Amino acid sequence: MKTTATVYALLGSSLLAHAQPTGHLVKRASVKGFDISHYQPNVDFSAAHSGGLRFVMIKATESTNYIDPKFSDHYIAATKAGFIRGGYHFAQPADSSGATQADYFVKHGGGWTNDGITLPGMLDLEGDCSGLSNSAMVSWIKSFVDEYHSQTTRYPILYFSPSWWTECTGDSTAFSDTCPLDLAVWGDSPGKAPGGWPYQTIWQYADTNDYGGDSDEFNGSEDSLEKLATG
Repeated sequence: MKTTATVYALLGSSLLAHAQPTGHLVKRASVKGFDISHYQPNVDFSAAHSGGLRFVMIKATESTNYIDPKFSDHYIAATKAGFIRGGYHFAQPADSSGATQADYFVKHGGGWTNDGITLPGMLDLEGDCSGLSNSAMVSWIKSFVDEYHSQTTRYPILYFSPSWWTECTGDSTAFSDTCPLDLAVWGDSPGKAPGGWPYQTIWQYADTNDYGGDSDEFNGSEDSLEKLATG
């Protein structure tokens, strides 16, 4: 991510009274990536990889009746170009249960394989609250998460904006200990993560990218990104 950590020199006999900043700023490790769907039909994955991007999330499914028409082409091309990649499911909570949609997602590209290059699937939560109360939405998400975990042994990544999470779940903390967070905040900083997460795993920081789709940043080193892929 694009924040920095200040290194402190502790001077004198009292740590609290005499701590002074050294002035040195340490850049935290991060890895650039992007997310795409059929709205980006002609992605040059080789150029994107040469340009420094290392991971991509690709739309696979929506509800229980839609498979993204470019998913397979995108997934194969991303793999050939050397990307760590994963699929995402666009949630439609008003259509069917979370478990039903998780099952559909897994069966149509959203599963996980311990091959070192496959990220756990991502649940895309955006738009309105589908007429659900906060508690009903949390239950719907839990149903999806539990089914996905049961079928893959991995917890899915949850994608949302802070405003969506607050409005639709009441800022629930039910998933902060299990599901990685992909936080959508377009700007210079992701800010404080909602829902009890101590930090975001991925930050979607812009709705554009030179190679198509949205711009993402993994909060860690490339080794840590590979660890997320291997579990």
